Amino acid sequence: MIWLVAGLILFLGVHSTGLLAPAWREQQISKLGKPAWKGIYAVLSLVGLVLIVIGYGQARMEPTWIWMPPVGLRHLVLLLMVPVFILLVATYVPGNAIRAKLGHPMLAAVKLWALSHLLANGTVADILLFGSFLAWAVAGFVVLRRRDRLAGKEPEASNARATAGTIVGGLVLWYFFAAYLHVWLFGVSPMPGG
Repeated sequence: MIWLVAGLILFLGVHSTGLLAPAWREQQISKLGKPAWKGIYAVLSLVGLVLIVIGYGQARMEPTWIWMPPVGLRHLVLLLMVPVFILLVATYVPGNAIRAKLGHPMLAAVKLWALSHLLANGTVADILLFGSFLAWAVAGFVVLRRRDRLAGKEPEASNARATAGTIVGGLVLWYFFAAYLHVWLFGVSPMPGG
């Protein structure tokens, strides 16, 4: 469990510098240069992610159960993941109405992903993993939305074509991940009968 906790601290800590210490982050970028900062950021994030994967994998070998979720919740998670993937795609497609409305669809996706997985997983490791990401995403969303308001940031212009493309792209990505990638990556099929 120590590797999971260490990985979460490192990964979420690195991803919180812009939220909690934006002035320090900018100072480091100007001191080191953008490419060096991005390199350090990427390496630390990768190390944190590897530690999370190792720690979570170890914890799954000898799980400590807090509750046994009903099987039906897995189906609910499968449905909740549809908007998660649409939100993920919305992060990267310019001009879509979802990004224009939310401002930070990636954080909204992480919140919904973490919350839905908390519903269907009841071990201490699950609570640590998904609960940490949920708390981080909620805090990040609040901080960034407030920062946007204070800066007078206007929503970007959106159009129906970009929005439709975002939704279709999210649905395709959701299906591919649910039908193939989830079982390959995590050994668990979220699909009914899988």
